[in-house]
Amino acid sequence: MALSKVAGSKLFIGGRVPYKSIITASDFSSQQSWLEVDGWQQTGDLGAEQETMTQTLINRNVTIYDKGVISFPIMQNVFVPMLDDAGQIAFRAAQKSCKPFAFKIEWGADCAEEGVVTISSATPGVVTWNNHGLVAGTPVVFATTGALPTGLTAGTTYYVVSSGLTANAFSVAATPGGTAIATTAAGSGTHTATASPVNETDMFFGFAMRGTKTGGDASASRLLNLPIQPIAEAVTV
Repeated sequence: MALSKVAGSKLFIGGRVPYKSIITASDFSSQQSWLEVDGWQQTGDLGAEQETMTQTLINRNVTIYDKGVISFPIMQNVFVPMLDDAGQIAFRAAQKSCKPFAFKIEWGADCAEEGVVTISSATPGVVTWNNHGLVAGTPVVFATTGALPTGLTAGTTYYVVSSGLTANAFSVAATPGGTAIATTAAGSGTHTATASPVNETDMFFGFAMRGTKTGGDASASRLLNLPIQPIAEAVTV
């Protein structure tokens, strides 16, 4: 049994999204840019809770139970105030919007695999990464010093597909289990890939809520509450 750690995790804010009560991984395929919200001091709980319905029967002297509605408790996050951080600036802007935004958490992100890769121009495009150790469904993000092959965008999350997966190469899709992406044009520069462990990335839609600044005694650090109200169950990849 492996333990999953909180230390090293990263919280990202994406773009504005439509209100949806049910979301899937494909709802995040249009997120071209994620901004890390820096200074994360404490994470809140993320998930769904379900109420219990009860009825007491007087003739039987017993209470019977059933499942009630599902709700999504607010995620109470605490940050060190960083006025010049692009992620905190984006969150403050989102607080003023009446629309939900996309969010992503990479739990234990400092355990992600990283490596220099080459990417072919082909149908589908093939990523060569010697001894990568990745499995189908692994989230992968590419970066480059130049330009990626056409069909791929730096900073976008893609997913390893099972077709063509070998010890040293793989193709990627826009969604888990999706169709492998074809690449055109060779690209330029040095390409790198970052792959998070499977089932350690949560993506969800939520409202950026207003929060208080906290203080304490003379030796306490001032902290900033940046709550998120999820509007649907998170997608784990």
